[in-house]
Amino acid sequence: MSTVPRRVLPVIVFSQFAGTAPWFATNAVMPDLQRAWGLPASAVSTLTSAVQLGFVVGTLVFALWMVADRFRPTRVFLACAVLGAIANALTVVLGGGQWALLLALRFAVGFLLAGIYPVGMRIAAGWYREGLGAAMGVLIGALVLGTALPHGLRALGGLWLPWQAVVLGVSALTLLGGLATAGLVPDAAQRPRGARLTPRGLAVIWSDTRVRASVFGYFGHMWELYAFYVLVPLILATHLSGTDLSWAAFGVIAAGFMGCAVGGLAARRLGSARVAAAQLAASGLCGLASPWLLGAPWPWFAAWMVVWGTTVVGDSPQFSTLTARNAPPRWWAACSRSPTASALPSRC
Repeated sequence: MSTVPRRVLPVIVFSQFAGTAPWFATNAVMPDLQRAWGLPASAVSTLTSAVQLGFVVGTLVFALWMVADRFRPTRVFLACAVLGAIANALTVVLGGGQWALLLALRFAVGFLLAGIYPVGMRIAAGWYREGLGAAMGVLIGALVLGTALPHGLRALGGLWLPWQAVVLGVSALTLLGGLATAGLVPDAAQRPRGARLTPRGLAVIWSDTRVRASVFGYFGHMWELYAFYVLVPLILATHLSGTDLSWAAFGVIAAGFMGCAVGGLAARRLGSARVAAAQLAASGLCGLASPWLLGAPWPWFAAWMVVWGTTVVGDSPQFSTLTARNAPPRWWAACSRSPTASALPSRC
């Protein structure tokens, strides 16, 4: 790690933050879209599902075609950031009668995010062969801040910044993140190589108890996480409105950065399994408590939301680490000399 240029991790962290900002960009301005285009209340779930489906399809395509092995990862990151910024920005030129095109653009954003988030983690793995676990909490924390960013921009704009400016601002930042990675992060001396996806590799999920436990734990975590991110503005709307709601949504989602960072430090002493279990249990209890806390007085309501926002994503780096450690050596060895590389999404 002494040979790693000091700028590499900060640039990758910034690029992850900037590149993932379009993920929930339309959610931050959904009330504006509903007013301007006459969209139904169900539009938020439909548009979010389109992004998530695009990400799933994109991850599979990038893995099966081994895109980050065929081309320089920094160039893949740049291309996806540029195209993702364009797809996100095109939202501002649409009208209420172009619902199908809006869905297609959100699907495209999700698809291209598969070349930003996982590939950014892969770039980090090339430099931090022995220290990826320590860097992963910060990297995923950056993704959390990027997810919260559109709400922050909406709050900063208040009543004078139109929703189009928020969407274009997110696209501009995404483009900047792609340029930063391509221009400031050199190729690592030894890039981890991906293994071709095979049925035998997938079968490990079912045949290996430890792999199955970490993978299904990760599945439950992700199911809750993205449902929570969609519901945050709706839950906060029971107590807040306008700019106050946008600030609160930004704060609740951004609190996850602390969950990732503190969880990473705690894992050094307690182990990833205990930290992941504790945070997953805490966020699950927050969900179960929602019928009683939705109408609670503001101090209790605010504390509940902050705790939920902190723990709902804090277990993500630990589940990644557990999956990497639990994977049989014959599979991660095909990916890299270092088992930490198998923690990368869409690999092994």
